[in-house]
Amino acid sequence: MTQLLHYDPSAALAAVPDCPFADSASLLRDARQQVLADVKLYREQGDIPNDKQPLDAGFIEWPDGLLNDMKQNGADSQIARIEQCAARLRDSVDSVVVLGIGGSYMGMRAMFEALCDPCHNELDRKDRKGVPRIYFEGWNLDTDHQSALLALLKRRAVHHDSGTPEGRTAVIVISKSGGTLETAVAFRTFREFVEQQFPDCVQELIVPVTGDAGRLRDLSNDAGFHDVFSIPDGIGGRFSVLTAVGLLPAAVAGINIRRLLQGAADMTEHFRTAEYGSNSVLDYTAIGHLLETGNQITTRVLSTWGCRLEAVGLWYDQLLSESLGKQQLGATPLTGVNTRDLHSRGQQHQEGRRDKLITNLLPGTPQQEVLKIPMRDDDFDQLNQFSGLEIPDVLAAAIGGTNQAYADDKRPTADLRLQTIDEYSLGQLFQHLMLATVVEGRLIGVNPYGQPGVEAYKQNMNAILRRRVASS
Repeated sequence: MTQLLHYDPSAALAAVPDCPFADSASLLRDARQQVLADVKLYREQGDIPNDKQPLDAGFIEWPDGLLNDMKQNGADSQIARIEQCAARLRDSVDSVVVLGIGGSYMGMRAMFEALCDPCHNELDRKDRKGVPRIYFEGWNLDTDHQSALLALLKRRAVHHDSGTPEGRTAVIVISKSGGTLETAVAFRTFREFVEQQFPDCVQELIVPVTGDAGRLRDLSNDAGFHDVFSIPDGIGGRFSVLTAVGLLPAAVAGINIRRLLQGAADMTEHFRTAEYGSNSVLDYTAIGHLLETGNQITTRVLSTWGCRLEAVGLWYDQLLSESLGKQQLGATPLTGVNTRDLHSRGQQHQEGRRDKLITNLLPGTPQQEVLKIPMRDDDFDQLNQFSGLEIPDVLAAAIGGTNQAYADDKRPTADLRLQTIDEYSLGQLFQHLMLATVVEGRLIGVNPYGQPGVEAYKQNMNAILRRRVASS
């Protein structure tokens, strides 16, 4: 097995020496057993107790199930179908707009920013290795943002040649029900754009990812789209990153989805079998839970070092908030990007309220060419003393200096270290954080599935819009 990510809570335990981490093994093992019992109950489709409804535990075995399906069914497997559709889109279009919100958006956004070139959309098609430009919409109700993207795609469409992908745009629309207003409104707009600009190939250029029943499924059946992918029952939106929700746009972007799934499957096996104290999921969960319940540390800062993991943090913000923010419980997640945020939030983290656990998400070995500080004849900035040092050396010094400053003031920190930022490590990270979230839900007696608070705003928004239409 390739090496897994590593979680090190030693600095947090040194800062809070009364944390009963060593005495909590049975508590965490019991919580793990509850989560695994949920999997069994979900798989057997037995009578689900009211306090466990909904029971969206399908994500836990999903990566392994997809990989086994590929081994057994080859070209007829779901992975193969996803890869075939992705290859078709890469060959036929130069831009792809991904429509979705929340769990139908943030996971793919996290993969795109972590795994693709930071300047991907600015590169020409050759330098992108034939991968389309990727854009995200339907995640907000910002008319200026949506109009600007449509205007850009229309200008490109003017130069469209039916024999090449240049100027042609495809749309991947992601919504389990089809009833989420932000995405549905955007889909109407971008569907109309495709119909007007590319009327001869609409069925090929629109690819829905949706539930087996619902508004978007009915629309897709009526429209006769060439490819339609299902979001499985039993996997909620914020847990769906490793279903077609994330895998299809990831494959379009040239991301190796098999490695993503393998990383997640290996993390699940680690969660099942590793002992407390060397089980990254259980240890991570324990530190957050014990510091919250014993020391009122209710804010969890995920400090991503470097730029590429910020969207992973934003994905995690939704995961933790919607899963555990119920019954007046649940920690508050906060994503930071360092060293940027050392010049803003860092002040509060260093000298503000003692209500924060800071977890450093460390990126491991760089993927791009490593830059060095150059020597200059002039030295007005006095950097010649550091000439020859690589940028990762400077980042490591910033990490070390920041952690030492927090330790000196007994501010708890922990490290979550990736070997590098690639598909395998990112699959591990997604699964690690999803598993840790459901384990903590069972620890605190909150159902980590479902999001009743989110539904309230949707109902109110639709009621206001109906009243506005009725009065106009």
